[in-house]
Amino acid sequence: MKSISRTFLSGLGATIPIVITVYILYWLASSAEAVLGGMIRVILPSGVYRPGMGVAVGLLLIFLVGLFLQAWIFRRVFSWGEALLERVPLVKTLYGSVRDLMNFFSGSSAGRFNQVVSVAIPNSELRLMGLVTRDQVADVDPGLAPENAVAVYFPMSYQIGGYTVFVPRSALTPVNLSINAAMRFAVTAGMSAATDGHTAENGGSGPRGGIR
Repeated sequence: MKSISRTFLSGLGATIPIVITVYILYWLASSAEAVLGGMIRVILPSGVYRPGMGVAVGLLLIFLVGLFLQAWIFRRVFSWGEALLERVPLVKTLYGSVRDLMNFFSGSSAGRFNQVVSVAIPNSELRLMGLVTRDQVADVDPGLAPENAVAVYFPMSYQIGGYTVFVPRSALTPVNLSINAAMRFAVTAGMSAATDGHTAENGGSGPRGGIR
């Protein structure tokens, strides 16, 4: 009976991620088809519209936005629009959370981190894995960031969250692990084996001497 249960749970663990991924993609495609497809039907002559045009237009719009953001003037306009949204109390919280969530999953947030480090807990053999976000804090209020400190982000397992702590440089030990591998390792509570950490092409970097 235990063997049957293990086999079932193994199959369930392999199936659920696939089903959820397919469902999310289907939901996104259906939403794009419903919204953009309706707009296309209004613009195009009767009988010209074909199923799937809404999805195609959605993908094209996303590509064009990414293309336009490569130009300086469009980045300035986009930043100006973000600044306006961040002035609205409720909207700024919702927009900021969604933006950070998308940046996290897309990997673009990895560019904010400089180095994976191990932080020693005083009077203990325990170690915390963190990501250096700022190795220079001269412009931060001394009451928040002591001299010769480094801003370290400690991600939390199985959720998008964590703590930013100003840690003395002497308490840091560089870890030969990429940013993406460290994030995956931390978010999965260590169940994801960090075997590709030393390769810089994975979006991270190896140890840097600047911390010490």
